[in-house]
Formats: sequence, structure tokens, C-alpha cells
Amino acid sequence: MFRWITITVLALAIIGLGVFGYKENQEKNAILLQAENNYQRAFHELTYDMDLLHDKIGATLAMNTRQQISPQLAEIWRLTSEAKSNVGQLPLTLLPFNKTEEFLYNIGEFSYNTAVRNLEDKPLTEEEIKGLEALYKQSGEIKDELRQVQSMVLSENLRWMDVQLALATSDENGDNTIINGFKTVEKSMEDYHETNMETGIATSGSEEELNKIQGEEINKEQAKEIATQWLKGAKKSDLTMTTSGEGANIETITASYQKGDTNGYIDLSKKGGHPLTVMVSRAVKEPKISLYEGSNKAKSYLEGIDLTDVELVESSQYEHVGVYRFVYSKDGIRHYPDSVQMKIALDNGDLLGMTSIDYFSHHDDEAIKEPTISEEEAREMVNPNLEIQEQHLSVIENESEEQVLCYEFLTTMDDETYRIFINAWDGTEEKVEILHSVETKYEPTI
Repeated sequence: MFRWITITVLALAIIGLGVFGYKENQEKNAILLQAENNYQRAFHELTYDMDLLHDKIGATLAMNTRQQISPQLAEIWRLTSEAKSNVGQLPLTLLPFNKTEEFLYNIGEFSYNTAVRNLEDKPLTEEEIKGLEALYKQSGEIKDELRQVQSMVLSENLRWMDVQLALATSDENGDNTIINGFKTVEKSMEDYHETNMETGIATSGSEEELNKIQGEEINKEQAKEIATQWLKGAKKSDLTMTTSGEGANIETITASYQKGDTNGYIDLSKKGGHPLTVMVSRAVKEPKISLYEGSNKAKSYLEGIDLTDVELVESSQYEHVGVYRFVYSKDGIRHYPDSVQMKIALDNGDLLGMTSIDYFSHHDDEAIKEPTISEEEAREMVNPNLEIQEQHLSVIENESEEQVLCYEFLTTMDDETYRIFINAWDGTEEKVEILHSVETKYEPTI
């Protein structure tokens, strides 16, 4: 009798494990299928966007009136935003694709800045038309290459999950049609970079700015040592190390890890070993420290990279996380392009995120022109319905990515707080920002 009971119990246990394993496998397959569907959607939408973008640029070259050109350029800007969004949803993190992304950025910036200017007073120059012609040819190259990849994806039922696996495992010897196709797209963009710079279409200026990063080159072992100082709880043996792809604007070493329910990564510049991006993902418990105490924790982390000449200009709380923005400050002038943003867990003060690439890519001590209008004159440019609480001199980047000196006014109206920037040279209202300290929590009404 006991023997039969034992056999029955074991049989039920095996059946139960089998059912559990089957359900687990079904759930895993459902997640993989959803991810694959998202990748396929983003890729096909990207291909369609590039088709439209090519046609819109071509149509712009044939137009001759401001009434038509401005809306057309606005539509080009919208399409480039959609294309960039779709590129960001594809598993291309470890694949060099920066030239193509730079193309999308450049055409987006150019089309936006041109669409909002008065083309009757400032029509397109010969250089800009030449640049548009180059962009038209570029977009045609990208369109054709993507169409070829799309044709192979559809005819051979290729999967994007295989791309993700190949990139994650650095399987460079593997024959992956999608990866090879995107490498071809990237290669075709290299020949156009110099042309865009000559015509003024390339507006990012990132290569010049990133050259400002200083320091001796580090190796992977040195990168591991730096990474463990920033990724709390991670040991050298926990880290997976990768380097940036060939052709990147700045060479980086990335350290990543996963330990229990916590995972994270850090991007370090190979030159100087500067931490450019830190991200840690874990469950954050109920806050035990205030938003202000979190800012002090953030400052202590910045001291670890010798950033003591910065000033806290913004802090916000989202659920159990504090988000802080610091900018370089010299002689009482805030330099907003030289910024560092940080995320601090308010349960114990741990660093959850940091991005400092803006600081390291923009930072210099070049002299800025003195104001040509007074603070009183600048105050007159502020909406009279706003109550000014404090003021500063600040440097910001305008829509043309030019650094301008501004009078910065922190103002309030009703229950809202605004930051107003008035150009200190000509009185132009350059920028208006609305500030929030704590995220509003929306509760379900049903």
C-alpha cells in the first residue's frame, strides 16, 4: 500500500512539474513573441518613414514659395523624429549605427530651424540647397538599403530576436542578414559626412565637442576598477565588459552586471575613464530620506569625479526616486550646456542613474561676451503676470545650438513655477521652462 501511495505522489509531482514547466515555457514564448512583434513593427515603420522622408526632401527641392516650403520642412522634421524613435526601439545598441543616427539628427535639426525662420527675409542659401541635395541622395541610399533588408526579412522570415542574441553574444562570425544589412547602411553614410559639414547641414557638432574630453586612455582592467566604485554591490567578477563599435564619435568601455533582482551598467570614456552614463535598475522601497538629503548624496557622488564647480538648479521627486540637475558655475554664471543629471534612490541614497556626457563634451573656460542690456531692461521683457523670485546670469544653447548669455528669472504664477531666459545681448525671450518638484500621482477613478 505504501509503495502505491509513494508512486502516486511521485507521479502527481512529475505531472505538476510538467504542467508548471509547460506554463513557464508558454509565458516565455509569449514574451519573446511580443518582443519580436515590436521589433518587426519598428523596423517596417522605419523603412516606411525613410521612403516618405526621401520623397519629402525631393519635393522641397522642387518648391519655390515659403508658404509651401515651411510646412514641408515641418513634415520632414516630424518624419525624422518618428524614424529616430523607431531606430531607438530596435536592438542595435552594440551595433555601430551612429552615422545613420547622426544623419537623422542633422536633417531633423536643419528642417526644424529652417521651418520656423522667416524664409521671406532669409530664404534658403545656395549652401543650404546644396546640403538638401546631398541629404536627398543620402536618404535615397538609406531607403534602398533598408528596402533590401526588408525584402530579405519578409522572404526568409528572419527574426529580430536572432539579431539581439547575435549582438549580445558578440557573434561576429555569425551570418546574420539583418546585421549585415544595417552595417551596409552605416557604411554608405560615411562618404557623406564631410559634405554635410561643408554645407552647414551637420548641426550636431558632436565630434568637435567630444574631443574636449581629456585624460590618458584606460584599459579594461582599469575600467573594472572604476566601475566597481560606481556600481554599488558589484564585484569585478560580476562585470561583463564590452567596447564601443568602430566609428563611434567617442570610444567607450561599458561594464554591465546582474545580481539577483538588480542589474546595471556604466559607460566610461576610454580617454580619461570618465563615467558618462550610469544606470542601475532595482526595486526602490519607501523613502527614508528627503529630496534635499538626496541632493546632498548626489553632490557627494559628483565629488568622486572631481566635479565641485557645479550648482544644483533643479530637483524633482518621482515616486521613490529623486532626480537632480547640476550645471557648471563660474564667476556667478550658470552654464546650462555643461550639465549633469542624476537619479538617487530615496530609500537609502544609492545612485540609480547619472548622465554626464553633456558636461564633458561642452565644458571649457572660453570667455563669454558681457551683457549689453541691463537686468532692469531684461525684467521688462518678462510676462508681467509672473512674479520674479530670483535671478541669475546663465549661458544656454538657443534653437540654433549657439551659446548665448541670458538673464535667468525664476518666477511663479498661481501654483506654477517657471524659469525664463532673456537674451542678455538683445532682450529676446530665448526659453521658458515649467518646473515641478514632486510628480503628481494619478489614482484610478473606477
